[in-house]
Order: sequence, then structure tokens, then C-alpha cells
Amino acid sequence: MRRDSALDNGTADPRRSAVAEEQEFLDVATARRDRLADHLQAELSAEALDAVEQARQRMLRQQYEELRRASEGLVFGRLDGLDGTVRHVGRVGLRDDGEDDEPLLVDWRAPAARPFYTATAVDPQGQARRRHIRTTGSTVVGVDDEPLDGTMTTELVGEGALLAALDQRRTGHMSTAISTLQREQDDIIRAEATGPLIVQGGPGTGKTVVALHRVAYLLFTHRTMADQAVLVLGPSPRFLEYIAQVLPALGETAVVAATCDTLLANVRVGRDESRFVAEIKGRALWQPALENYVTSLLPRPRDLKLRWEGEFHVIPAATVTQALASAVQGRAYHHARTAFAEQLHHLLAEAVVEQRKALMDEMEEGFEDILARVDKGMQNDHHFGSASSGSDVDGLFSEDEISDLRSRIAENATIARFIEAWWPTLDAETLLREFLADRTLLARFAPRLSPEEITAVSAEPAPWASSDIPLLDALADLLGEGEAPQPQGEFVADHARRQRGWVYGHIVVDEAQELSEMQWQMVLRRCPSRSITAVGDIDQAEAAHRHTTWGQAVQAVFGDRWTAAELTICYRTPREVMDLTEPVLRNAGSHNAPPRAVRSAGIAPWTLTVTPAELADTAARALRQLRQRWQGGMVGVIAPADRIAELLPVLDDVPVLTATQAKGLEWDATLLIDAQGIAAEPRGWNGLYVALTRCTQELGQLVLTH
Repeated sequence: MRRDSALDNGTADPRRSAVAEEQEFLDVATARRDRLADHLQAELSAEALDAVEQARQRMLRQQYEELRRASEGLVFGRLDGLDGTVRHVGRVGLRDDGEDDEPLLVDWRAPAARPFYTATAVDPQGQARRRHIRTTGSTVVGVDDEPLDGTMTTELVGEGALLAALDQRRTGHMSTAISTLQREQDDIIRAEATGPLIVQGGPGTGKTVVALHRVAYLLFTHRTMADQAVLVLGPSPRFLEYIAQVLPALGETAVVAATCDTLLANVRVGRDESRFVAEIKGRALWQPALENYVTSLLPRPRDLKLRWEGEFHVIPAATVTQALASAVQGRAYHHARTAFAEQLHHLLAEAVVEQRKALMDEMEEGFEDILARVDKGMQNDHHFGSASSGSDVDGLFSEDEISDLRSRIAENATIARFIEAWWPTLDAETLLREFLADRTLLARFAPRLSPEEITAVSAEPAPWASSDIPLLDALADLLGEGEAPQPQGEFVADHARRQRGWVYGHIVVDEAQELSEMQWQMVLRRCPSRSITAVGDIDQAEAAHRHTTWGQAVQAVFGDRWTAAELTICYRTPREVMDLTEPVLRNAGSHNAPPRAVRSAGIAPWTLTVTPAELADTAARALRQLRQRWQGGMVGVIAPADRIAELLPVLDDVPVLTATQAKGLEWDATLLIDAQGIAAEPRGWNGLYVALTRCTQELGQLVLTH
């Protein structure tokens, strides 16, 4: 399936000639990269004296960091055009010394690089040949050529490079895949970011690779997105650690990585919860329930009697009603109170002015006692002591005096205390705890809950559980916070991470099938533009919710306004393992076919039958053998939740996880313990599908006899 680059040049050793040719180019590109990096470093050593220079240095530092990280795999591809042009593709774009020259190296995200991922013999896109260049450090170690004239028939782009990458030992951290991306992956990576894109992909199809490389592509293509940062949501801290090196290696720093449980910076999950309660709290009904609850906490219109400098002034209920309606429109609870307070300050000032005017009108009709009261009031009002204008002349306020009066009312502590008493400040955590513990409130504002469900929710202990976080986020949003300060300096991701109300330029959700409807609300709240990419496998869903299709999963938040895409080819999991998954999917109730595996590991999955008493010793022995066979790589163990504690003491120094905890991870070999025990867990057949498909080479199973 593979053809060497120089087979047609008549040389005695075409492979060596091709490697030497690409080594020469790599040396040139590396030298150019080093010169550019040195130049940028020199510029960054100068002190930035103003905001313009600081902004320029932020841009230069980003360029420098991108060049610095591009030392490994700087050049990985080449396109030979039908017109004789040659383009090299790499981690970053480089030009020769003259800025007007053709690019020395094309950035993999640039449009000119796309044929490297998408050209085929049927659609060569103006290309005669594609070459994959494999390097170690600064040395070219191999090339793989694909003529695009129809003489090679393979559905894979750079099959040799791809299979070589898949055969490498796992390290416990995901690496970049820019040199081996396939066409269906590239199509999704470069798709427009104009609305929710939901990507269905079975095990080994590269969902996470696609999601992370899409972030890098979008930040490269839409530079303003970096000003808002991109949020990457993963299923667990272990998963985020696994993918942590990918985006920095691609030169991207304007990224916040989190789980749904860690999105609220100052809130931590403190306990587990039953699946029954988790499913209840994940339902979309909580959004309108909390909205109606917060609305019920707004003050009711009535006459407001306020005291100002010894005089009482009444704001009529009808006027209060109008001011309330205006303040509440489209605003959160606390923001509405701020708007109402501003209106109340104006209304009180108007009432003071009107009362003064009424007194003066009565005085002009000859009421001397009223005049005396006015004089006395003016003597007490030290702010209107000017002898020649305003109220000292005719008893009425000038415009400047009215403006000053409003300012003094706004700054008055007594008025502020009055507003606080009538429209109190609320704390989201305290309010949610009170709401969830009150059966009467739950029945009133969440009428679709059954009495049994209300009892279960109200009986929950005080520490927050995972399903409480989206409710708390919704309530905090409805209450509103102070205006978020604008980020200063270059670390926009740090500012975004600390602020609950931050609006991101784009959000990527991995293992998206696990999100509840209320967690999807959290996502949308942080990206109202709906520039969202969600990747997952609906057949691997293990969460407590009842969704079995993507339509069910996102209907409550997106309706029908989302785009579906699919990854159909399994690159990671070998054919020998994928052949085991079809009956598991049927038992899980899936109507989907498993993805098509395109590689064979040449290792048949094996099974040992053991008694419960033999389990620990047999597992330890099997693990030792696997680790010997896959030395330098990774071996993982997956078992039912109720067997983890038994296995941990004897299976040291390897991941021993439940199927849920293993989601999104991969190892060279997997030791799967008690598959039937996993299948017996809630949504256990889905979990078993996850467990079977974590390996890239070898799968061993220990089956328990009972």
C-alpha cells in the first residue's frame, strides 16, 4: 500500500535519497525557525512603555511561544502539484528572509495545506503526490509517499505514517495528530463555527483528536476568538490531564479546560449521589422552575414612604409598578435592583422638588406660616447656601441643584438601607439549599416532579453533589453578579477561568453524551452565540439521564437548530477487538453499527476463567505479563465499581478504573475484569462497550465463575 518517494528518479537507493532530500529541507526550515525565534526574543527583551507596545509584545510573545513549541515535528508533509510546485506542510508557517517570498513552510491550518488531508486519487485537487515525513527531533527517519494518480488504492491518508503512529507505545498523554489527520476528521476540524455541531463517533474514531485540533484551527482562523478564549469541557480531571499537552504543543494558550463540576471556581463537589436523584436534577424542568422562583422573590409594588432631611415623601404604588416593570425587563435579580434603585433616586428627587414647588405655590397665595417653614427648611439645607441664585432667589431648584440632589440621594446610606430591606441581596448557595430542602416550594415551582421525587430531592444532605452544580449556576445567573472586569495583560484564559459569567468565543465538549439537560444549559450560558462543537458517542452514554439519541440529548437547549456530523472509521481499536462489540451494542439498545476498524493488531483477544477467590492473584499475574509484553507503553485495568477496592492493593502502579472513569482514555493493552459485573451495573452494556474499546493492541479478560 505504500510507495517510496523516489522510486521514479532512477537512483539505486530511492528511500535514502528521499530521506536525504527531506533532511536538507528540514535543516533549512529549522535554521529559519531558530533565526525568527532569536529575533522575537530580542524584541521581547525591550521594555514596553505604553499600551500599544504592550499589545504588540503580547502578539510577539504568542508568536515566539508557537515557534519554540514547534521544535518537534516542525515539518511533516509535502505536496507535489501537477504544475510542478512543491509545498511543505508543518506545525507553523515560515517564510524565507524576504517577506514577499512564497512560504517556506505552510501552516497545517492554512487553506493551502488542506489538500494534504483531503486530496484523493479521485479528487487530487491539483496534486500529483502527497508525502508524509517522519522525524525524530531534528532528524528525518522516514518518508511515505502516495501518488494521487490512481496507482494506489487506499482509503487512508498517509496510511504508513498513520499506522506507524498507532503502533507506537502509549505514554499516558495524548499527542498531536496533525501529521496523520484523515479526511473525515479534517472536514469536521475545518467546519464553520456558526452554530452547534454535534459529532457522533464510536470508539477509536479520533473524536478527541478532532475536538482539540478544531480548537487550534479555529483560534488560527478566527484571531478574535483568542480575545474571548475557548472552553474545553471534558468528562473528568483524569481525562483533562491526559489531553493537557495537546493544545500547548499546538501553540494555543487562550484555552480553559474544565469539567462541568469545576466550572464554578469557588464551588466544589463534596459527595456522591444516587443515580435516581442525579437523573431528576438533570432535567430541563429546573430552568423554568428556578426562573419562576426568583421572579417570586422580587418585591411587590406598594406605596414607598421615604424620609429625606426631616420630610417624608411617598412614591405611589402605581409609579413603583412602572419602575419595577422597567427595571426587571431582561435583567437578573440584582441587576434589576440596581436599575430600580437608580429610578428610585430620580423619583425621590422629583418628589422633593415637587413638594418644594407646592410649598412655594402656597406661599405665593399668602400663607405666611408656610413661608416660615420653607425658610426654616432652606436654612437646614446647607447645600443650597448660594446667595444669588436657585432656590434662594425663588424657592425653586436649579438644574444643577437637582442633579446635586440626585447624587446625594444615591450616596445616602439611609436610602441604601431602605432599598436593601425592601429588595434584599441574595446568596445563590444559601437560596438553592433552602429551595431544594423545601417540599412546598418544590411542589409549587416544579409541579412536574412526583411526590416521590420531591421527597428524594428534599432529603439530600448539605454538601453539593455533581447534579447541584448546574442548578447553582442557573440560580447564580438569574440572580446576577457585578460587572466582570475586563482582562488586562496576556493571560485571558486566567481571567475567564475565574469568572462565572465569562462568555467564550467557542466551546468544545468532549464525551458530550454524558451531559444532562441542565449541564447543556451551563454550556449555552457561556456561549450564547452557540459557537459550540460537541463530540461523543451516544452508545457510550453511562450518565443517569435517559437519552439514547443526540436529538433527545440536545432538544431542550438547541431544539432542531444544530448540525450533525459523524466519524465512521475506527483507527485506534484493532479489528480483533471491534469484532466483539456488535452484540454488546445490541444489548445496550443501540440501533447504530459500530465504527469500521481499519487496522489489525494481529493479537486475538484472550480470556481466563477464575473463581472469585483466585481473582486477585490471577489478575496480578496477568498484569505482570501484559506489562512485560508492552514495556515502555501503558496497560490499564477496568473492573466493576464494587471490585475496585479489592484490586487496588494488588495491582499497583497502573490505572485501575471503572468503565466510567476510563472513558476517553487509551492504553496499549487492557485487562478487563468481570465483564458481566460491568454489564450488570446501571447502563452497564454501554459501560462494557467503553471498557472493551480502550486498547490499541491487546485485550485480555478475566471471567468470573460463580
